[in-house]
Amino acid sequence: MLRNLILHRNVIHLAEAYLAGEGDIEGDTETLFDLVSYMRDLVLPWPVKWRVLRQALSLPGTLHRSGKDAKAVRAKPETHQNTRESIAHHYDVSNDFYRLWLDREMVYSCAYFPEVDRSLDKAQEDKLDYICTKLRLTPDQTLLDIGCGWGALICWAARHHGVLAHGITLSEQQYQYACERILSEGLEERVTVELRDYRDLPEDIQYDRIVSVGMFEHIGVVNFPRYFDIIKRALRPGGLFLNHGITNDTGWRDTPITRFINSYVFPDGELARISTVVDAMEQAGFEVIDVEGLRRHYALTLRSWVRGLEANREQAVAQVGEASYRVWRLYMAGSAYYFDEGSINVYQVLVGHDREPLSIALRRDELYAKGCECPPWQKSVKAEISKPR
Repeated sequence: MLRNLILHRNVIHLAEAYLAGEGDIEGDTETLFDLVSYMRDLVLPWPVKWRVLRQALSLPGTLHRSGKDAKAVRAKPETHQNTRESIAHHYDVSNDFYRLWLDREMVYSCAYFPEVDRSLDKAQEDKLDYICTKLRLTPDQTLLDIGCGWGALICWAARHHGVLAHGITLSEQQYQYACERILSEGLEERVTVELRDYRDLPEDIQYDRIVSVGMFEHIGVVNFPRYFDIIKRALRPGGLFLNHGITNDTGWRDTPITRFINSYVFPDGELARISTVVDAMEQAGFEVIDVEGLRRHYALTLRSWVRGLEANREQAVAQVGEASYRVWRLYMAGSAYYFDEGSINVYQVLVGHDREPLSIALRRDELYAKGCECPPWQKSVKAEISKPR
């Protein structure tokens, strides 16, 4: 493992050795990622290089691999097709595994922290309500959640804002969990969920509000036009759509880190710059109303997940095996590192149909007020939108 690191200066080799059980990480996993820039920028005089090379070549032979081999969790990289198989690789690992380190609502996306010491449970509840407030949800509106996960947002929106919510997912285990949750919470009259690809939404169906949280990273840049066109078709006049997704500052380049993520974590994952996302939304005929970056919140969220995972290591290994435990630990710690460093970000982008009267207030003050009752100005705007033209 050490010889590999010296000869190739590739931290991914070190990461794969960790996944294979050839080494371990003690302490803060994030510090491993300091090596990426260090190894890239390291300049040594030739005499030192030769001496280190001789020492590396004289090291003992390959260590015996212990635990599960890294290949046990390697996925077949997709070409951003967003298939059920690629989704299952990450999300259908085990509901019980995710329950060990997620919050009580089972939200697998960035929380919203008013202060750094807020509990994960409360920060995720704040995030759910913040999204509902941004969407200006009112009783009996229809809401579509694309990539609804374990059903946290659709159930929250129905319970606290009185909407009629429908969620779609490609994960079999998430679907089963969401169905059981809806029944246990007595929300079957207001909340529905189904196994459905967003590309298979009926052409004649429309919703007052549409939201997608943490699913956008699977779409693939080449598929942005189709994705946003389908959402625009499914959004009623006067409606609002909120897209919550991770971006980066370069686009999805072919690097050791992106290859690692596509091989072990998200087979069809691909990040884009926020400018690319916004441009695609405008090209589809949306007007951008509000853009908010939450990268510091995601760093806090990920660190909380890592602490929870490490605290429940024995149970996690019993659920998914040593190799998968190590994949999630390394992936989430690395993500926290790069969110903190700033090369990746997460944005909530709120849009409506282009050139329509906006059914929102003139200022953002309402986002921080408790409750989301439909104010008089919104009723008058709705009346204006519904007039025959």
